[in-house]
Amino acid sequence: MKTQKTCLLAFLFLLGMACWPLDAAAQSLGLAPGEVREKFKPGVPFEIDLATSNDGSSPVEMSVEIADFWYNEKNEKVFPAPGTAPRSAANWIQFVPERFEVPAHGSQKMKAIVTPPSDAKGGYYAVLFVQSKPQLSFTKSNGQGVFTNMRLGCLVLLDAEKTEDFKIELSNVKMVPPSATQRLDLSFDLKNTSNTHVFPIARLAILDPAKKLVAKSQTEEKRFLPGQKDAMHVTWAGNLPAGDYTGVLTLTYGEDRIESRQVPFSVSAQ
Repeated sequence: MKTQKTCLLAFLFLLGMACWPLDAAAQSLGLAPGEVREKFKPGVPFEIDLATSNDGSSPVEMSVEIADFWYNEKNEKVFPAPGTAPRSAANWIQFVPERFEVPAHGSQKMKAIVTPPSDAKGGYYAVLFVQSKPQLSFTKSNGQGVFTNMRLGCLVLLDAEKTEDFKIELSNVKMVPPSATQRLDLSFDLKNTSNTHVFPIARLAILDPAKKLVAKSQTEEKRFLPGQKDAMHVTWAGNLPAGDYTGVLTLTYGEDRIESRQVPFSVSAQ
C-alpha cells in the first residue's frame, strides 16, 4: 500500500530549511510528492516516481542528492550523511537521472530506484533532494558575487511488509479540565517502541457519571519514527457543567492497533 503527499512550493521552503529566490524574476519550483510511504518486500527492488515542476520563465538545471532522514534530541528533522543514521535507507536508493533540466513552464519526471536488502525488517528512512545549479543573485559593492540556489526534498518512509513489530508506550497522562479561562486539555507522552514508524491519532470521549457521551475530540495524525518520544495533546473548547467525568483516550496506530486509557476528572462550578 502506497501513500503519497504532493508538495508544490511557490516560495520554496523545504522541511523547515530555508531557500532563496534566484533573481528578480524568481523561479518557482515544485517537487511532487513531498512524502512517500511505501511498503516493500525485502530483497525485491522497486521504484518511486517523482516530478520537478518549473513555473518560471527560464529553464533550470537541477541535480539530485540523497541523505538519511532521522530526528535529534529536540525532535527536529535532521538529514545526516547516507548510512550514518539509524535505519538508513539512503544507500539503497539511486536517482535516474541524476542531473537534468526542467523547462520553463514545464516539468521533468525522475525515478528513485530502491534496492532493499533481503534481511530488512521494519522501517527505513531517507530524504531525496533536488537542487538547482547556483546562479549569481547580486553583486556586492566590493565586487563579490552572491550565488543562491533552490533545494526541495521528498521524505521517504519505507516499511518491510510482514516484519513490523508495533508497540507504543504512554506516560505522563494529564487532564486539565475546562474552565472560564482555558479549554480542556489531555496531554501525554508517547514513545514509539516499534521497529517501524507509526502515525498515531488520539481520540478523546468524555462521559458523564451515567456513562453518557457528552463531548468528543481528536488530533491529526503525528509521525513517530522508531524510538522517538514526544508529547501529544487532545483539546476541546466547550464547557461542561460542574461534576465528575471520565475521559476515555483511544490511540489508533500501526495497521489496526489500539491503546486506551481512562482518566477521571472533575469540573468545578464556574
